[in-house]
Amino acid sequence: MSKKHWAVFIDNTSNKNQLIDTLLQGKADSNFKALNNSKGGLYSKRVLEKFIEEEDRHDTKIINIEKGQTLKTMSSGEQKKAMLSHLLKSNLDFLILDNPFDNIDFESQERLQSQLFEASKKISIIQLVSRKADLLPFIDNFASLEGSKLIFYKNKSEALAPHLNSVFNDEIPKPPKSYEIKDEVLIRLDGVGVKYVEKPILNNIHWTIRKGEFWELRGNNGSGKTTILSMITGDNPKGYGQELFIFGHKKGSGESVWEIKKLIGYFTPSITDKFTGYHSVEHMIISGLTDSIGLYVRSTEVQLRLAKEWLKLIDLWDVKDKLFHDLTMGQKRLVMCARAMIKHPPLLILDEPTAGLDDASAMLFVSLVNKFAKESTTTTVFVSHRKEPGLKPDYIYKLDMSENGSTGRVL
Repeated sequence: MSKKHWAVFIDNTSNKNQLIDTLLQGKADSNFKALNNSKGGLYSKRVLEKFIEEEDRHDTKIINIEKGQTLKTMSSGEQKKAMLSHLLKSNLDFLILDNPFDNIDFESQERLQSQLFEASKKISIIQLVSRKADLLPFIDNFASLEGSKLIFYKNKSEALAPHLNSVFNDEIPKPPKSYEIKDEVLIRLDGVGVKYVEKPILNNIHWTIRKGEFWELRGNNGSGKTTILSMITGDNPKGYGQELFIFGHKKGSGESVWEIKKLIGYFTPSITDKFTGYHSVEHMIISGLTDSIGLYVRSTEVQLRLAKEWLKLIDLWDVKDKLFHDLTMGQKRLVMCARAMIKHPPLLILDEPTAGLDDASAMLFVSLVNKFAKESTTTTVFVSHRKEPGLKPDYIYKLDMSENGSTGRVL
């Protein structure tokens, strides 16, 4: 008899941990009752991090014993493949997949999907999924998790019906001051190559980024996207001695790293982990003007007015006094994006900014980025390992991996 499989669509307000615990403890009701006397397992980022921590603590290999490689040294795709193989050896009756395709490139997704298809012939699969494009093709039952309540759909077409998203009607607020950048070319890489030990990462990279352009930097996990970014921001010494020019200065020609950083707005999801204090949403926006983590001095009238304009634009003015850490993930991303944009820096870098977001939140975020790129003079670089629906860059720079290091091309 064929196994039964479910997809549960989640957003940033879903209480997925409660659902996971209920299923694993055998306390489910409604459509999942049949699993209550079965052995279940969980495939998630949380479980992976526990395995990595365990290997570190005991200096041993728990999962990939045959190959003798620790999880920490693997790529994201390799980690997920190894963890799935390990879990499937446990003779499970069902397996819960918590956004299994997050943060891995298309090729790794295809390999993992093939592995899951084979597993689906023997065990039931419950896929918790934020992005509808990640839906496994063999799933035949569908629900959404609204808070803690499961809503079941009649069929696949009902489950995948599109939902209308908000749009940003107001104009992007004006910058508090303008930057004087003389050079038309902001960033130029001319034959840049990078190796770590003997492993080539980048090979003969040629890329020119000019004022006001909107670029998407695309490439698989491990293709060197982060290496390029870290050389531009000054966090990677591999740029010294190479034909790498930043705001008209050759890398290593006496430029100040801190002066360069002042000209760059940067956001990656991990930045939110640094904001552990009790900061209001309004103060978080204003801290983008002071380059601080949170706000520790009295705000000026100009700063307060500008924060109000941005919060009204992203429709969060009503929660201006709410604590930042109490927002949903999607709301936090919008606040952090606005924080990076508020000064209209000459260069804005958004590094995998939609990772982990549900479809609605991702589309809202992308809509804000498109609007800012269109209405400001800021040069924007949006970094992704996947094609982001709705993104409208002027150009795409693609990194193609090879044994000699990744090469780049404009699509």
